[in-house]
Amino acid sequence: MPRFSVIVPAYQVQAYLPECLDSVLSQSYPDLELIAVDDCSPDACGTIIDEYAARDARVRALHLPENQGLGGARNAGTAQARGDYLIFLDSDDTLTPDTLRAIADRIKETGDPDVLVYDYARTFWTGRAERNKVAPQLTEEGPAPFRLADRPGLLRVLMVAWNKAYRREFVEENGLVFPPGFYEDTPWTYPALMTAGSIATLDRVCVHYRQRRQGSILSTTSRRHFDLFDQYDRVFAFLDERPELACWRPVLFRRMIDHFTTVFTSAGRLPKGSRGEFLRTARAHYRRYHTDGAKTPPALSVPFERGYPRRTRLRHGLVRYGLHRTYRALQWAMSARRRTVKAGAKTVRGLRSALLQLHYRIQLRLPLRADRAVFAAYWNRGHGCNPGALEAAFRTHAPHVRTAWIARPEHHHTIPPGPRRLRPGTFGYWTALARSKYLVNNVNFDRRLKKRPGQVFVQTQHGTPLKHMGLDLQEHPAAAAGMDFEELLRGVDKWDYVLSANRHTTLTWERVYPGGYRTLEYGYPRNDVFQQATSADVTRIRESLGVPEGAVALLYAPTHRDYRRTQRPALDLDRIVRRLGPRFVILARAHYWHGGPLASGARVIDVSDHPSVESLCLAADALVTDYSSLMFDYANLDRPIVVHTGDWEAYSAARGTYFDLRSSPPGAVARTEDELIDIFASGHWRGSRSAQLRAAFRDRFCRYDDGRAAERVVRHVVLGETAGLPEFIPPAERHPVPSAAAGLTHPPLATVPQPSGHLPVTESR
Repeated sequence: MPRFSVIVPAYQVQAYLPECLDSVLSQSYPDLELIAVDDCSPDACGTIIDEYAARDARVRALHLPENQGLGGARNAGTAQARGDYLIFLDSDDTLTPDTLRAIADRIKETGDPDVLVYDYARTFWTGRAERNKVAPQLTEEGPAPFRLADRPGLLRVLMVAWNKAYRREFVEENGLVFPPGFYEDTPWTYPALMTAGSIATLDRVCVHYRQRRQGSILSTTSRRHFDLFDQYDRVFAFLDERPELACWRPVLFRRMIDHFTTVFTSAGRLPKGSRGEFLRTARAHYRRYHTDGAKTPPALSVPFERGYPRRTRLRHGLVRYGLHRTYRALQWAMSARRRTVKAGAKTVRGLRSALLQLHYRIQLRLPLRADRAVFAAYWNRGHGCNPGALEAAFRTHAPHVRTAWIARPEHHHTIPPGPRRLRPGTFGYWTALARSKYLVNNVNFDRRLKKRPGQVFVQTQHGTPLKHMGLDLQEHPAAAAGMDFEELLRGVDKWDYVLSANRHTTLTWERVYPGGYRTLEYGYPRNDVFQQATSADVTRIRESLGVPEGAVALLYAPTHRDYRRTQRPALDLDRIVRRLGPRFVILARAHYWHGGPLASGARVIDVSDHPSVESLCLAADALVTDYSSLMFDYANLDRPIVVHTGDWEAYSAARGTYFDLRSSPPGAVARTEDELIDIFASGHWRGSRSAQLRAAFRDRFCRYDDGRAAERVVRHVVLGETAGLPEFIPPAERHPVPSAAAGLTHPPLATVPQPSGHLPVTESR
């Protein structure tokens, strides 16, 4: 008897079926049977299923003599199932890696519940993935297992069969079957959850729910959407058979009306001319199942049912009274209102833009303020990086200069006390750009910026270049992504100073960003904190991140792939920490262009939204990366670095690189995930050879990062001091901040000449 019976009905999905079946058979948990049901499909689904059955004994092929529909095909598969638990998977969807192992572990932890509910993500044909918006309902905190009455918020999760695992004996005891017709999940999922004696949740994306451009039931125009009424008749008939479930009638009534209005208002589902009939039928169901005076018991009230929003009340009223013509009139009125509002907003935006530019031109004619400096970083994402360290250094070493920071409102929380906060595109923003003497950024400011005589633009950059940059991207159109190189050079012409951390960077910048600026080869200010932090700082940061005491924390920070449309993770982080054992944890940080977490789990901590990558570096005992410039900064800590180069050829061909990282790496190099695991399992990551590689790397790229780069820049640019600047301390003579992980030996923190004032940990790259 296998642990899981995975039931996959197939009908006209030959293009997606192999990927679906592979996602099941490649699971790291092998104790399963895969029941693939050919629902008399007219395409090659039956042949594909037979081929898989011939190759893998776990696959059981079931061919139906005539088309049964999704519900009938699932019933046929259930009748053949022998597993402890049933898992339904639609044939155009896929299981994520290690899903069955995670489900098995959670089932064991919660004492074999009747139903386990897990999460999913919608995957679009564009490559975009979007996690379920009500994922917080699947939290694993609190008692488990439980009954639905204990956590009625689960009803907010999509009511489908494929995001749950069902104990087979529970299904048989309660006679649960799928009905014919569209929306067959409705009379299955509600009864299953309401009758389950024990329910548990798994807060993990286990299914990728494919959003097809065409061919899905929800995008089909058909009268079969009227099947929804029969399905709710079945749900309420089930309640009538079980008086103990009567308390759920008000909840299900509201869910039913919500479902009716969703179908009614969705474009493309109902055939032309059938909306009036649909709404009349919905009105009949409203009257049939509405119980006057019945209120949902407080314990069963789903949070979003309390105080229905106005829009929802309106839609319920349309169903209650069958107001089809009223709905059409309201729809026309709302459409007209949207057009009017849109046109008015466009006019207002145009007028405001003209006023702002007039204001800016006026400010350009007013005297320059020598005691003002304005800072920004990463396209106004927030306080951090080299500009963040310099802003703090301005306040320390040039306190007569008042500082301001430009950031979008959602990033204002990253700005420390001291600088004035500015929002892009406001009158204060344009005033600061027009009248501040010092302009500091790690990218360019607004292209409409007019550089005034007397203004000083410090371009800090944001990393040591491994990949091609600037004019070198002319040879790599995929990476350049339509870059306007003439506009790029117009921006370069506004620079007065460019910061550099090493000779390699200096020579690269001056070639790919040709201009009249002066290069300050002083080191990167953002790395000063690595020489100034203490062991107590490291301990505090690790505690704030939730790193267990004595754990070995690996910071995983991959870079962006120009040759990929979607930035899928190159490593299975959950598998890595399982293989390495309980002592290891991973801090997973996605690139800021990635748009979402890399992974999450018991020992994989997502830190993608953490405002300070320098803090993450201090917290980590080792860095795992591919081609991120973070490796050049992390090397200052003299802690192990492991480089994963699985796609080096593709990356270097698409983007171009200045040297072969594999021949001069900062530590051990892994070509595959298994090699990466072996490097840590064997201890090679912190062996003598890795230390030698790291020392050579530091000597080449970290020569000037001695903890006083920001001070040197401020003294030179603001105070005009070009002599008597702090002396450089060679990398070999510096003592890094010790790691906090038990069992790792690093030299103790030494006394390094410190500038006055504290430089805050800065923002991400």
